[in-house]
Amino acid sequence: MTKRFAIGVDIGGSHISSALVNMFEGNMVKNSLTEKKINNKASAEEILNGWSEALIETITKVGKEQIAGIGFAMPGPFVYDQGIALFDESVDKFENLYGIRVAFELSKRLNLNIPIRFMNDASAFAAGEAWLGQASNVSKSVSVTLGTGFGSAFLINDIPVVEGDGVPKMGCLWHLPFKDSIGDDYFSTRWFVKRWKEISGKTVNGAKEIAYLAERDRNAISLFFEYGRNMGYFLGSWLTKFEADVLIIGGNISGAYSLFGSSLESILKQFGFTGKIAISKLKEDAAIIGSARIIDPEYYESIKPVLSKM
Repeated sequence: MTKRFAIGVDIGGSHISSALVNMFEGNMVKNSLTEKKINNKASAEEILNGWSEALIETITKVGKEQIAGIGFAMPGPFVYDQGIALFDESVDKFENLYGIRVAFELSKRLNLNIPIRFMNDASAFAAGEAWLGQASNVSKSVSVTLGTGFGSAFLINDIPVVEGDGVPKMGCLWHLPFKDSIGDDYFSTRWFVKRWKEISGKTVNGAKEIAYLAERDRNAISLFFEYGRNMGYFLGSWLTKFEADVLIIGGNISGAYSLFGSSLESILKQFGFTGKIAISKLKEDAAIIGSARIIDPEYYESIKPVLSKM
């Protein structure tokens, strides 16, 4: 690479976050973060214009002549190696982008002739942790993000693994059966909302509200204990089959690890998992850092065969 900076972008359900990453020094540039709210039900034009406005704000902080490219941490469904959106009614967001060549449309709006690349958002989080975070000194890592959805990725030597021994189909866990449903229904925010209603008869917006109650409410303590046990049973066999050196936990719910960590750890021990468990310190920045890394030519060549299988 001859240009110092890449832009990493994290696309959320209702926002875009973008920042400069110094590819020579390996760090996110201080005070370069741009965040903008996006209406995911808006027209394709409005969404793309909103994304472009955020990117322009980030670009102007160093000038476009210093930008090597733009990498996106993008939720699916998406054709990552071609930059084509496949969002539809089943995901309830960005439906109006269906079939849009996002890279082409953004290039027009930004008037830039630089690479615009994409990877799955959970994989980008894991890649950021492998480059500059909790997995930077290990060979095999599994990362999970616990929040509105349940994201996951398996990495060997910084590269996402999406098939083979010890790895689930597509290299992720959210869709796998668990109890009476799938993993995504048990390890995302909506499980806390649903389960708390069953236990207490009361409605909450998410896990944070229940965590506040845990100091004085035995039901809240019990709920997090149940969450940790469930996660242990769900993850245990995969972590041991993959022989993971570390399990990295990110997402908003990771902030309550003190409430569910002990039950998770006890179950994982039963499965024979001997690796480390680490809470992400990069947090939301991990996806931005990981997405920027795909602008590095050498890393991109390594990861390119995997992108079409995400």
